[in-house]
Amino acid sequence: MNNYSLIEKYNVPVPRYTSYPTVPNWTINQPRSEEWISSINEQLIKDKEISLYIHLPFCEELCTYCACNKRITKNHSVESPYIDSLLKEWKYYIQHLSVRPIIKELHFGGGTPTFFSSNELRRLVNGIETLSKFSDQKLFSLEVHPNTTTYDQLKTLRELGFNRLSIGVQDVNEFILSAINRTQTKEQVEFLTSASNELGYESINYDIIYGLPFQRIEDIEETMSFINNQRPDRLAFYSYAHVPWKSKGQRAFSDEDVPDGQEKILLRLKGEEILKKIGYHHIGMDHYALESDTLYKSYVSGKLHRNFMGFTESSTKILIGLGASSISESHSMYVQNEKDVEAYQENINSGILPFIKGHRLNKAELLIRENIISLMCHNSTRWDKNQTAEYIMEMALHRMSSKVQEGLVIVDKNVLQITPKGRAFVRNICADIDIHFSHQSEKLFSKAL
Repeated sequence: MNNYSLIEKYNVPVPRYTSYPTVPNWTINQPRSEEWISSINEQLIKDKEISLYIHLPFCEELCTYCACNKRITKNHSVESPYIDSLLKEWKYYIQHLSVRPIIKELHFGGGTPTFFSSNELRRLVNGIETLSKFSDQKLFSLEVHPNTTTYDQLKTLRELGFNRLSIGVQDVNEFILSAINRTQTKEQVEFLTSASNELGYESINYDIIYGLPFQRIEDIEETMSFINNQRPDRLAFYSYAHVPWKSKGQRAFSDEDVPDGQEKILLRLKGEEILKKIGYHHIGMDHYALESDTLYKSYVSGKLHRNFMGFTESSTKILIGLGASSISESHSMYVQNEKDVEAYQENINSGILPFIKGHRLNKAELLIRENIISLMCHNSTRWDKNQTAEYIMEMALHRMSSKVQEGLVIVDKNVLQITPKGRAFVRNICADIDIHFSHQSEKLFSKAL
């Protein structure tokens, strides 16, 4: 079977596996704070280092391709009360944790984190540090929008210890940007890149999307040419997830405007071809980096890890999420905060952790999660010779028997290796290991490619 036939066959809805089990399969409604805090404390006894994710949901304008949790407003009076709520939430954690945590990773996501002023961002970081401790080897990162990020914000965040930056580029064609209501210019991206380098940010990432409305091969070539000129350290080359039944903003354009099938596949293949030619290495699902970047070095050394913040250079066993819709994970449990900003703040002001759902992983799920993370980060996995693991993998290998015949995976005793030909299908391969996944749940997920 040729590559185009394989892509057509496997371009079906499957999870992105930012967690395992995926959120639709979580089983606890309104998790108890005591159970969650206990699961963190169990791990903190072994390792004090944690990751902290903070969701800053506000955007001034709606980017119609976006399926993230956000609140659209130009009213900046919301900044201070929201920062107050974040600091109250963190104080609650500190009061109930058995030891003072050391923050190894800190990530600001959104929304648009740079919706917030330099003063509010400083107040947030200083407030977090006052109640905890920052690691000497900290990895602090944030997402920025070229249209709303100032030099002063970049300077302030660099002074506060931020050393990684992710710029939402998506595409450089003005017509496509207009179609998705993304107000920005090449010059703004160039300014952010230049300013970040000048200020000493150690790694700059570009987010690029293929499959956007009206996107053509020429647009991918133009965007890749821009990347080659700017030379960001790393980039994410994502498939546009067209899920208008979940994200109403995507109804701003019709299904006919969105590349699909072979048309979308060609966009991906062209992008990958150029990235390889200009020196970017494929290091994990949808991610690429220059050899000089620490994420590439982490991949080569086998330390690359994946969690709700994306691919990271090292692994911490605890990720605490603050803010509306944030997701937290310990070794054995997940919880998610209220998605609605007002409901989140009401809970926090009442002294309650604002959970809406969660999940405690059983033994089988822990094993599957370990295998999925390994496949996504290292293109291979190994399972122990025990009854649970062997049963899970026997089921998985039965599901992926055609992928073995097609040369996408190689199985040797208790080792599963994804071939270079199979790397485009990592989500499909992970779905074969997922005991919860069935094609009846396809409508919950975007297509694989």
